Amino acid sequence: MAASTSRTCAAVERSIRQRVPPLLTDLYQFTMAYAYWRAGRHSEPAVFELFFRSNPFDGGFSLFSGLQDCLLFLRSFHFTDEDVEYLCSVLPPGSDPAFFSYLRKLDCSGVTVRSVPEGTVVFARVPLMEVSGPLAVVQLLETSLLCLVNYASLVCTNAARFRLAAGSRRRLVEMGLRRAQGPDGGLTASRYTYMGGFDLTSNVLAGYLFGIPVAGTMAHSYVTSFSCLEEVWPQSLVPANGAGDGPVDLISLSRDWLGRVCDLLGAEPGGARQGELAAFLSYAIAFPRNFLPVIDSYSVASSGLVNFCAVALSLCDLQYQPLGVRLDSGDLCRQSLEVRRAFRACAEHFSVPAFHSLIIVGTNSITEHSVQELNKKENEIDAVGWGLTWSPVPSSPPSAVCTSWWR
Repeated sequence: MAASTSRTCAAVERSIRQRVPPLLTDLYQFTMAYAYWRAGRHSEPAVFELFFRSNPFDGGFSLFSGLQDCLLFLRSFHFTDEDVEYLCSVLPPGSDPAFFSYLRKLDCSGVTVRSVPEGTVVFARVPLMEVSGPLAVVQLLETSLLCLVNYASLVCTNAARFRLAAGSRRRLVEMGLRRAQGPDGGLTASRYTYMGGFDLTSNVLAGYLFGIPVAGTMAHSYVTSFSCLEEVWPQSLVPANGAGDGPVDLISLSRDWLGRVCDLLGAEPGGARQGELAAFLSYAIAFPRNFLPVIDSYSVASSGLVNFCAVALSLCDLQYQPLGVRLDSGDLCRQSLEVRRAFRACAEHFSVPAFHSLIIVGTNSITEHSVQELNKKENEIDAVGWGLTWSPVPSSPPSAVCTSWWR
């Protein structure tokens, strides 16, 4: 555990150095710093405060986030020769070369930060962070620190609102990387969504860098890539306990279970899509201990549900524990009730208690409002997957956490 924590801390610090160099700022910060220096005021003591003007999402609170990243940024703050050469090319012609020599020696050793703790519930117009030090240095920090705090606080606050809406029972999975505001936006969102109360992320790099638990199984593209059972290979699976005479033909076993499940649930055997069954079988053979497919690629009731039950019952025969299913379209509440009834029927009729512990994940355009509505309706959803972490809420401006930097 200690080695893992050390690796994560080192990865976070390395990530900040790479993603937030001193040049990640506005040009006017350098023109002001030059003017301070030219007037001989660059070393004057100065104090800046960071606060925001209004709570995001028309809410009553915010969660202050990004402090650790700010401190790591300050620790590694320095200009390389390449940085200074570039600044020489973009500052107005005639700038005194001595200023660039001054920049080469700058660091944050003379900077002091006072702040509320990360994750604190905060309110508008109350200072969150106080940064003091030489005037020109602190001026150069403004944009970078605002960048590190604004988006992190926005995402963390949004995640906390989701957690409050979902309650403590449901697990929350962040799945928004493909919709992110670029790679760095995706990493920031995954990290601070977790800090705001989510349980898991689908973002593998966020798991590596920040130690966030990752989760994920299959998408619709995997299901629709199969068309027939002949595409399943290998076709057999060794029982979990190693008992028996060796690998078992999972296709034959699942076909047998499919007929029995259809009889139990009143479904037409011909309605179950063979390609979907093939996809489930192929994935179950690859990951028999991590079987949680999406079951709405075609019809949940007539195909996805019965195909899942057939494969899951086959896994139980071989002493594996299937995990559950994911619903990604339609009326999640109604479908979750139907799925749970089918699970209970299978558990009782076939005497398979493992079916009582199967989970149901809902991932269909989940919003804070829809989670609140979910709580008002009867449903059997155990976990919610959220893929819209960073999309602006219509009632809020895109930069909902709007901080100001004042001397």
